Amino acid sequence: MRSSARFRAVPAWVWLVTIVAGSAVFRALLARGMPGPFIFVDELIYSELAKSFASGGHFLVRDVPTSGYGIVYPALISPAYGLFDDLPLSYAAVKTINSLVMSLAAVPAYLLARRMMCKELALFAALLTVAVPSMVYTGTVMTENLFYGLFLLVSLALVAVVERPTLWRQAVLLVLIVIAFLTHAQSVAFLPAVVVAPFLLAFYERRPLRSTLRRYATLYLLVGAGAALVVVAQVARGDSVGSLLGAYSVVGDQSYGVRQVADSTLWHAADLSLYVGVVPLAASILVVARARQESRAVQAFVAAAVPLAISFTIVVAAFASHFASDRIHERNLFQLTPLLLIGLLVWVNGQDGGAPRNWPLLAGATAVAALLPLTIPYGRFIGDPVHADTLALIPLWTINQHFLAGSVLVTVAMVCGGLGALLLLVPRRARLVLPVAVLAWFALLLKPVWSGPRGFERSSAGAVFLGIRGVDRDWIDDALPGVDVPVVWSGPPVDRFIVNQNEFFNRDLGQVYYSAVPTPGGLYEKQIHFDRGGYARTDDGRLMRFRYLLTDGAITPDGTPIALDNAGATLWRLRGPLLSTTSVKGLYPNDSWSGKHVVWTRRRCRGGTLRVTLSSGPELYKRPNRVVATGGTQPVTQIVPRLGLVTMGIPLPSGAATCVVKFTVDKTLMPTEVTNGRNQDNRPLGAHFNIFQYVPSK
Repeated sequence: MRSSARFRAVPAWVWLVTIVAGSAVFRALLARGMPGPFIFVDELIYSELAKSFASGGHFLVRDVPTSGYGIVYPALISPAYGLFDDLPLSYAAVKTINSLVMSLAAVPAYLLARRMMCKELALFAALLTVAVPSMVYTGTVMTENLFYGLFLLVSLALVAVVERPTLWRQAVLLVLIVIAFLTHAQSVAFLPAVVVAPFLLAFYERRPLRSTLRRYATLYLLVGAGAALVVVAQVARGDSVGSLLGAYSVVGDQSYGVRQVADSTLWHAADLSLYVGVVPLAASILVVARARQESRAVQAFVAAAVPLAISFTIVVAAFASHFASDRIHERNLFQLTPLLLIGLLVWVNGQDGGAPRNWPLLAGATAVAALLPLTIPYGRFIGDPVHADTLALIPLWTINQHFLAGSVLVTVAMVCGGLGALLLLVPRRARLVLPVAVLAWFALLLKPVWSGPRGFERSSAGAVFLGIRGVDRDWIDDALPGVDVPVVWSGPPVDRFIVNQNEFFNRDLGQVYYSAVPTPGGLYEKQIHFDRGGYARTDDGRLMRFRYLLTDGAITPDGTPIALDNAGATLWRLRGPLLSTTSVKGLYPNDSWSGKHVVWTRRRCRGGTLRVTLSSGPELYKRPNRVVATGGTQPVTQIVPRLGLVTMGIPLPSGAATCVVKFTVDKTLMPTEVTNGRNQDNRPLGAHFNIFQYVPSK
């Protein structure tokens, strides 16, 4: 009793500051474990916008004026790029800013909850808000860090307007929506919720439609006038309304199938239920079902939360159904979680002692929340997009070899059934166990989501490893400080991270060129063509001339290497027009797999060493393979292990104008034979030739 009295004696703001500060420090320490970005091209875009704003007050991507991306978040993190010249330090500063900004979401969450419950439960709502698994986005350069708290601020403002629509409150609401839209384009989903919420409150209060229209007339006039002003301004400029979405304007130009959107909406709702651990969704359904019997504060909250949840779910699901049907966009929906958490606490704190037991309703809500995750086609969605977009599925991806009864559905059913049983079995006097159980659920998810084999930490380290290896991340800036260095990407099988990671961490990396296909995302890149003589030319036939150039392992120009890393990137000083002096035959198109033989040819050879990075395919080969290289000063044999990378060095003759090295793989296998037809690939596969790196004699 004495400790409880001491807790109550401490002002709420002290506890709130403690929660925010503790969360910020914890997240900042965790984020130190992420060496680089892995969500491309998004993180590259926002870093480019922030860098350009810090240096010149303009929003540019690869030095090109750009619209359609959120500008508030880049402006927020721009001081990190203005204070530090070294981009690795800027990246560390951005993660620290993220940790504080995202942790501040606890404040609007507390204020929302405090309208309906005691200080202690409202503080617990704030704690739960900064415990959600998606707080791991603090380690990324993504708008989610800012939008999380902004969404809750808009929700708080909408509840305040619904409860008492003063002119001041309405103005604040609309200003916040504009700021949210300038942060994240999906904020258009706020508008339907603003329109519907007053009518939903009127339904709960049994108030006539006419009085509702009269009471909220100013709000509807402001929304209508704002929309009309936007339309007129766009027409006057000769642009469509959809162009306001900028880079996302294509979204408004598409038609959406009702069935596809309905399925996607169901799967997104199901993922959200799994994400929060079933209990908050079931409890929120119960609060909505008995909203007419609740206090006016709860009614105002429900009237705002329900249309917000429905509107955002449909908008996100519709986008996913057409543009990203291979994933569930939980990343754009997790901000609804605090509304469900507050709904749980409202139910726990409800009238008549809390956790009211209307057994038919309780059983129905629990069944809906627990069965929803079983509707997800897990075989379709568990895969690479999960680690960036759908955190609730990362634990399932992590244990995919250890499902109960060998079935993902059985595993999910057992977990969701157990969580749902808490609502049915926990006695009312122990009802506070439920939010504590949700906190424990979030803590349980943290390990696989953050440090598991499919988690953020490994994804970050893997992405950096594929792009920059064996050197400092800003190695190009160190080698040529203040010198603009263009880069040429040869296309698959060379990893796009060689371009993206080096661009992210080096200010001096300039125009991106490509010889086959642009990097995924293809932002303001230019194509070059190599003629029969190996010279690079523009579309109009002009020779490409650079003083310095960064290339991947597939292109070796005529020049002197200044610096190189172990991922295949080399920084060159060119001797004249860009000339590709090497060719590789024997690899399958757009693939690093070889057949039996591979031939590497180098024109204008000046001796030196050819370094080739090899790897096997553990899904195909159960034992090491062997590669023999001839054509150098002596034959070289290399054992290729089943797992991991290995580099072989072939010494080249110094007197030959053209060097030719022939590789022979000891054994080839056909996937269709190894897998008894499960894999239809009938190519004879030998080894992965990942990187060719030529180092001339000095």
